[in-house]
Amino acid sequence: MKCLIAAAGQGTRMREKGEIKPLIELDGVPIIERVIKNLRAGGVDDFYVTSGYRGTKVRGFLDMLAERENIKITHIINEDWERPNGISVLKAKGVIDGPFILTMCDHLFDPEIIKSLLAHDHEDDTVTLCVDYNIENPVVDIEDVTRVSCTRSRIENIGKVIKGYNAFDTGIFYCTPKMFEALEQSGREGDDSISGAMNVLGSWDKARTFDIEGRLWLDVDDPTAFGKAIVYINEGRL
Repeated sequence: MKCLIAAAGQGTRMREKGEIKPLIELDGVPIIERVIKNLRAGGVDDFYVTSGYRGTKVRGFLDMLAERENIKITHIINEDWERPNGISVLKAKGVIDGPFILTMCDHLFDPEIIKSLLAHDHEDDTVTLCVDYNIENPVVDIEDVTRVSCTRSRIENIGKVIKGYNAFDTGIFYCTPKMFEALEQSGREGDDSISGAMNVLGSWDKARTFDIEGRLWLDVDDPTAFGKAIVYINEGRL
């Protein structure tokens, strides 16, 4: 199974922990290495990483990791890393064929989420977002999380400031090439974000949801989340 990891951003909110977010260490292990190991434990064996900000160092580390762990990592370069995150995904068009998992370099999660997602029967030409229906989840930063309004199978609206939401975006997707088509359409409409593409897919009735069933996930994008991650890692939960 293939996976695309978006790792091109600057990560300014994590600057006090390190200059290059994918390489910031959590208990001695760079966060992107932890993401890759969680994905491998979930059944992924073919990795594609989009790098941008300080990309030479990120790619150098990934080359060493690939050799040390005997895994395949393909580099995708995003020179437009200052633009929204959908650009990092769109850069993979023509590089990745067929379905793939999409996630971010700073999202840690229970590998069982990936196992269950891969075992699920996905519809052709759809994109599935893993959602957390526990909107009282104390782990989540409510001021920063992307909110989702959805049924148990379809996305109706997604964004950081929407009202009437009933789930959170975990940053884990099962994509088909339809994602690239949606990103291009969303870009034409002035929104280069992944959420913009998901809203386009929703308007096409091609956006699906997958319930993570209370499993642990954490967006490590600021010092508070960093502290939570260390606790969960020491407890053996991430």
